[in-house]
Amino acid sequence: MISDGAWGTQLQQRGLKPGECPELWCLERPDVIRQIAQSYLDAGADMIQTNSFGANRFKLKHYGLHDQVAEINEAAASIARAVAGPEHYVIASMGPTGQILLMGDVTEEELYAVFKEQAVALERGGADACCLETFAATDEATLAIRAVRENTALEIICTFTFEKTMRGEYRTMMGVSPSEMATALLAAGADIIGTNCGNGMLAMAEIVKEIREAAPSTPILVHANAGKPTSVGGRDVFPEGPEEMARNALKVVDAGANIVGGCCGTTPAHIKAIALVLRSVKPQG
Repeated sequence: MISDGAWGTQLQQRGLKPGECPELWCLERPDVIRQIAQSYLDAGADMIQTNSFGANRFKLKHYGLHDQVAEINEAAASIARAVAGPEHYVIASMGPTGQILLMGDVTEEELYAVFKEQAVALERGGADACCLETFAATDEATLAIRAVRENTALEIICTFTFEKTMRGEYRTMMGVSPSEMATALLAAGADIIGTNCGNGMLAMAEIVKEIREAAPSTPILVHANAGKPTSVGGRDVFPEGPEEMARNALKVVDAGANIVGGCCGTTPAHIKAIALVLRSVKPQG
């Protein structure tokens, strides 16, 4: 299956300023959110995400919007649902809170409540699944999974972000390996696991191999960047064009991925190329 691509990049191209809350556009500029969602469906995506990655109480507090958690998340999901219709899936984006349990920034009860609040609103807006993405710590991710599982009927996707260490191993910023992630998330009740951000398709293939070894039968989702970015004039520029990224997506599928889409730097053109290449490959067996 084909997922969608980057949202932040698309919002910036349409005028989102540095320091502005992206999720508030669900209320103030819903037409733009609809346009982005439709562009990915037109490109061939089977599912679209919601513009709700940072719409949890802790993140929204930075903008003075913590009392609008339910309103923003419900709007994010309802916009995506209206565009997706019955033919496509809506996967509700939920990112980490920025609070670290290990450092005593927050209690387990507080984290659980924050994820519950967001997930319930996203389900009310019409989401089919949640995508807990860009996580680095298993304690926070497993609490998020439990909050979603115990308070909604949403299917649960959870993805971590990995970087290659000097020893050639992949780890999150909290030191979690792909196999450790897989074991923890499946025990917590995730339905689909995977990786997003931080890497292009080629590196994602290596990560997927390790996840697949730890989870032989679990669906795996990959949202890859359009290669490793370089800074040009203070802006991140992503090197992989649509055709190159699509060719590399074949390696991700060969490694065991079931759902493929994009993260930072990807555009509808990237998703269109990925869809064309992957749908031209005949299933084996």
